[in-house]
Formats: sequence, structure tokens, C-alpha cells
Amino acid sequence: MADKVIYAMYDDDDTTKDAAQHFVDKGVHVSEVYSPFPIHGIDPIIGVEQSRLGIVAFMFGLTGLAVAMIGIRYMNIIDWPMNIGGKPNFDFFHNMPSFVPVMFEFTVLIAAHGMAFTYLLRNKTLPGMPARNPDPRTTDDRFVIELRLEDNHNFSVDDLLSMAKQTNIVELEEKTIK
Repeated sequence: MADKVIYAMYDDDDTTKDAAQHFVDKGVHVSEVYSPFPIHGIDPIIGVEQSRLGIVAFMFGLTGLAVAMIGIRYMNIIDWPMNIGGKPNFDFFHNMPSFVPVMFEFTVLIAAHGMAFTYLLRNKTLPGMPARNPDPRTTDDRFVIELRLEDNHNFSVDDLLSMAKQTNIVELEEKTIK
């Protein structure tokens, strides 16, 4: 089944935010907004949910801390114990205060790389994934509001087009997506 999509293009971020507010006030569901930079304040307007990336970062951080602790224990207690500077080599918990900076840095390293990979995977922007951008100009200086007909059952295509024309649009495009 084919879905009709309307792309309303704007040339300013404030105009885009005002247009999104106009659509929402009329009861239209805005599917997506494409922009070259983040538009502050548009998330609550179009109903974007809070990201759970912070929870994922915490989980990656715990993983990094656990791997660092296991690695330090293995290297200093099991594999190659050495007595350097009077540090005890028979117990991990006596050695642990000396390696707090190592554990902290490894936690940050794993959390940062894990968050970056999760972000790219969740947004489907890893290399080799097909781009979902409706117009390449949205990476430079244009802003696009996407309105899907399947999300707006109470409105016809003509209704959505006329509402879009009431805003300061630069271009208006209607597509059929499979």
C-alpha cells in the first residue's frame, strides 16, 4: 500500500517552528522535521519523546568499569603479579585505589564509544545504511516538515496542502512512498 507524504520546505528555523506549531494547533500530526542543525524547542511541539540514550550510556559505563576491573585484576594479580613501590600483589581490593584513574578512563572510553555507536545505529546513519533525507538541501540551509497521510486520517491531502500554504513555505512537495 502506498502512502502519501507532504514535504513543506522552509528557509528559517523560527518559521519552521511556527509552522509546526500551526500544524499541531490544527490537529495535524507532524511525522518528522529535517534540519541542518537542531531547532531548540521543536521537540515538545511535535511530540518527540525523551531519549533513553542516557540510560544506554550508563549501561555502557558499567560495562566499561567491569571490564576495567576484571582486566586490572587479571593483569596485576593473576597473570603477572609484581611488587612495585610496596603495592600488595595478592589482593585486588588493596590495589584498587591505585587504579581508580585507569578504571575511570576506561569507563568513559567505553561509554562514549558505545553511545556514539548506539546513536548512529538508532538513527540509521551508520555507513552503508540508506539515507532517509527527503531533500539534500536540508543538510545545508533548508528545513522540511514531513506530514504523512497515514498519521492524519482526519485530513485529506488537499486539506494538508492548504494548511501548508497558510505558512511561509518555500516549496511544497507531495510524494507517494511505498
